[in-house]
Amino acid sequence: MNKDWMDVKEVLDDKYTGKKVNLRGWIHRTRNIGNMVFLNLRDPTGIVQVTVAKDELEEDRFEEVKSLLIESSIKVTGQVVSDQRAPDGFEVRARDVKIVHPANVFPIQEDHSVEHLLENRHLWLRSTRMRNILSIRSTVFGAIHEFFRSKGYKEFQSPIITPLACEGGATLFPVDYFDEEVYLTQSWQLYAEAAIFGLGNIYTIAPSFRAEKSKTPRHLTEFWHAEVEGLWLDNDELIELGEGLVLHIAKKVLEDDRQELENIYKDGVEYLENLEGPFPRITYEEAIDLLKKEGMEVIYGDDFGVPEEKKLTSLFDKPVFVTHYPKEIKAFYMKRDENDPTKVLGYDLMVPHVGELIGGSVRETDVDSLIARLKEEGEDPSNYEWFLDTRRYGSVPHAGYGLGIERVIMWLCNLDHIRDAIPFPRTPNRYRP
Repeated sequence: MNKDWMDVKEVLDDKYTGKKVNLRGWIHRTRNIGNMVFLNLRDPTGIVQVTVAKDELEEDRFEEVKSLLIESSIKVTGQVVSDQRAPDGFEVRARDVKIVHPANVFPIQEDHSVEHLLENRHLWLRSTRMRNILSIRSTVFGAIHEFFRSKGYKEFQSPIITPLACEGGATLFPVDYFDEEVYLTQSWQLYAEAAIFGLGNIYTIAPSFRAEKSKTPRHLTEFWHAEVEGLWLDNDELIELGEGLVLHIAKKVLEDDRQELENIYKDGVEYLENLEGPFPRITYEEAIDLLKKEGMEVIYGDDFGVPEEKKLTSLFDKPVFVTHYPKEIKAFYMKRDENDPTKVLGYDLMVPHVGELIGGSVRETDVDSLIARLKEEGEDPSNYEWFLDTRRYGSVPHAGYGLGIERVIMWLCNLDHIRDAIPFPRTPNRYRP
């Protein structure tokens, strides 16, 4: 990068007081007082106040600057001055202002509706709030890569277009594929289970698609999935792998985006600072008992929804693992507990404000059991022949999980709705812009 130009965050430091700097960015706010123009200059790193005096510029240039609207792009040369009246205690007194591109009237002002902001999402991404969230999002992605690679896991990519279901046929998005009907992937898992026998322990970060018509604040039809599959793992080791990832993400966000997190959710910093393992573990049956004691009407054999998950997490000061669900409410590939075949060896990790963050399990290795479960769920086992082959030729114990990245960001930032955890959200009623 050309270091003749500085980032805004660099000049917000005493060491630059009195020095000449060159900045470039966009007008975030503007205010005119007679022969002075006060500009808040924004770039991707922050905002600084710029004062433009009439006697510092040619008269025509000063009038042009005075008429600029927010989001106009400019270049500024000036001197950094310490001024406690300015945001962050510094301002830049302009000696020259070059107009790069004057903006039209910006369609986003104050107090717009959620729908208006979604319709103008391509412009709302410029907001300080979205910049903070997306900065944290970037850190989360990097932390996931760092965690798995530090443990020797290799990155593996699977197809987006797939001929079969992984998480149930009711939530598949059909695609016309040269006169054949195929689907957008719900998960990489079935392909990952084929790959581990050659590549070993693997992970991925990739989009997944669920045609759920749910309009809850935590559901998207297109979301980013961090998934992992490991050889020889049992359920306890898989729990440790999930807990380790969540703690590593929290640590990296504190290291790299503390200020951004404070800007969004100030209490989040203290929460993450105090977050440590081990997380509590309870069984599905214990969760049912806890919910009943809290006055909730829950029936054994029902899956938990948002109200139940939020209630459960409110009873703990840390995320909580819920294990040993009834097999009927979990996917066909989950291994049954040998001590109680009505249960599966798997878990959901639930976090405050959001609910389920991770879903994982030990995988069933017996081909006959898999075929029986597929038939129970109304699936034709012949469609899964290639997957069943992974059990016919030297299968070994293995396990894996999936983590919804937008839910992680929703949890970290205490967001009211998951749509703000992704740049361009896709929901049942929104596929634009």
